[in-house]
Amino acid sequence: MISNNYFNDNDDLIDHFDSLTPWNAVIDQYEQGFEDFAEFQKSGKEELTFAPGNYEDAIEFYRSTLEAGGDIAGNDISQIAKQMDEEGLKYKDGQVGFPKPMLDVVEKIKSAGLLPYGIHRHYGGLGLPSVVQSMLSECVSRGDGSLAITLGCMNLAETVERFGTDEMIHEYVPKMASGELCGAMALTEPNYGSDLPNLQTKAVKGEDGVWRITGTKRFITHACGFGNAPSIILTLARTGTTTSGARGLSFFLVHSKDVFVASIEKKMGLHCSPTCEVVFENAPGILIGEEGKGLVKYSMAMMNQARLNIAAQAMGIATAAYFEGKKYAEERVQFGKTISNITAVKKMLERMEREVAAMRCILYEASFAVDQYRWKEERGKMKGLTEKDIKKDETFKKWEKLASLFTPLSKYYITEMANVVAYDALQIHGGSGYTEDYDVARLYRDVRITNIYEGTTQLQTVACIGGIVSGMTETGIYREYLKSEMSGFVSSSELNELFKQFETVVAEYAEIDSTPLREELAFEVVESAARFHNSLLLERSIGRSKVERRNHRKTLTESYILDSAAILASNLTKIRGKKKTPVTA
Repeated sequence: MISNNYFNDNDDLIDHFDSLTPWNAVIDQYEQGFEDFAEFQKSGKEELTFAPGNYEDAIEFYRSTLEAGGDIAGNDISQIAKQMDEEGLKYKDGQVGFPKPMLDVVEKIKSAGLLPYGIHRHYGGLGLPSVVQSMLSECVSRGDGSLAITLGCMNLAETVERFGTDEMIHEYVPKMASGELCGAMALTEPNYGSDLPNLQTKAVKGEDGVWRITGTKRFITHACGFGNAPSIILTLARTGTTTSGARGLSFFLVHSKDVFVASIEKKMGLHCSPTCEVVFENAPGILIGEEGKGLVKYSMAMMNQARLNIAAQAMGIATAAYFEGKKYAEERVQFGKTISNITAVKKMLERMEREVAAMRCILYEASFAVDQYRWKEERGKMKGLTEKDIKKDETFKKWEKLASLFTPLSKYYITEMANVVAYDALQIHGGSGYTEDYDVARLYRDVRITNIYEGTTQLQTVACIGGIVSGMTETGIYREYLKSEMSGFVSSSELNELFKQFETVVAEYAEIDSTPLREELAFEVVESAARFHNSLLLERSIGRSKVERRNHRKTLTESYILDSAAILASNLTKIRGKKKTPVTA
């Protein structure tokens, strides 16, 4: 793997940080008038020591955090990724052993103060907005996807922060921030993967008031904990009848010491990410939030953040694949010249670069949308406001709805295209790429899971389609967002024409009254939305970019829009063709 600072060596990422991200809008929402700084001035609370008091301090804190994380990612994590992958995990009698280099580098991350990046500073975390978290996750994932998952699980405190009692928050979240506890999400069961409303793990409340959980969960990352840190397992279990569906499910916090890890999966990739089968036998659990809202409220909120995290992971792996492919192409000589100068290879590299640029745009726009509502909710809760009071705010409602669309849209698009980028990177390496001598083979294996776990691409399509169709009506929130963004710059005739194509795709689809046909053609609409969305974000970025990068961004954007126009034309042809053909049962 290339050894370098994975933040500083990435010109496109630096461009996003320096020029493209509207930091004042992010900071306004996260800091809420720099309340933590003001509180620190009065109380001197240690956990608020690094709370910024102005925009410049906040931006500098984010930059220094990313530089420190980028340094460890590129000069430490990336250099042991191959060794970790080859050594893998050891399982014996319910215990999971991790490679020593992996344990050591996590200790280094902890010593650098970077471990609790996703935890609020009030509970011992770094206090980073979603955009910065995504940037950091991208850098770490470029170093190694498995380790990025480990750090993500050790930051899995969001659900407890958002929905737990004050007692629960202060008991568990600071311990996660210090690395004493890891986290895990236990949703999936052996016979119920994405079909969560029908899962069968049961929770029964005893006469002593303690809930006890019985059942088996599969594909549970880090249910075994990490090293000496046990896990708190956020578990979805049935408290209603077997026929009560989603409304019969509740959410619990379970200690890993109270369950048995029956096995870990032998996987194609991510060899240092423990994917566990977990047996619950009357395991004591602590109810999170209200009974019966485990899936419809708490699990869905947790999965949305997890999906954004996976999008960032795929972003990082795709970035690694692009840079590794580019490096190889610029060094490999064939026919008297480096293969980067061979037209067919040059064409691949150019597509990889523009796709990575588009992926980064949609990831950070989704993260920005989260920042525009989530912190208002968390700060409101700290002040004693009710959920009802918080959600009266029209701006809050707008960005919550947009984030609910952008999150699955970005998860689908980034993970699918990350697979394409890794595929091309391996192809550029030729036969050597098919061996384990080059890191691209591991990247190709690791990225393949990203469009499967935390909801397959097909499920992301289901999650997107309603928001796109309703959002593109005359008064729809997505249409309003797109129009507002396009009014902020002089859009090209090509982008305007692409918008008309997108409108036509949605309009033609909305006319379909056959449910089977709507289901069959939903992906074409979602793909069209993603392509237009990214085209807009790329073109918007040209004028905001550093002057010296504008021509390059313009070239990338023009090529991307051309690709998108072809894809939308194809999708429109499919929709119109299928509408003429009766659907048979």
